[in-house]
Amino acid sequence: MGIFAKIAAGEIPSYKCAENDEFYAFLDINPLVKGHTLVIPRREVDYIFDMEDDELARFEVFAKKVAVAIKAAFPCVKVGQAVLGLEVPHAHIHLIPMQSEKDMNFANPKLSLPAEEMQAIADKIYKEFSK
Repeated sequence: MGIFAKIAAGEIPSYKCAENDEFYAFLDINPLVKGHTLVIPRREVDYIFDMEDDELARFEVFAKKVAVAIKAAFPCVKVGQAVLGLEVPHAHIHLIPMQSEKDMNFANPKLSLPAEEMQAIADKIYKEFSK
């Protein structure tokens, strides 16, 4: 079982932002900006385009609901979406609150936030997602 599957199963701690039976969203531990969230399928699949069409559609709809919650929790111009997939062999979507396109540059320095702040960010997104 890979690291993201262990996170979704609760075997590795994470800052949970949203979940349902099929998908799980949690804060990136090396965020580009506050609110940078990862969305994953609970089912282990390496490449997003290996997902069946109906599962991929549900995945994107779930990610959209998470993005709406992020935007409500952290007012921004838009929530950007990126799918890279080379660093962890588990399909995932990065959702990043953007004030400008520069916020989506993965070469930017990552934030280092204390655990209490990370939990407060996750709780704020989870609260918006749960409305």
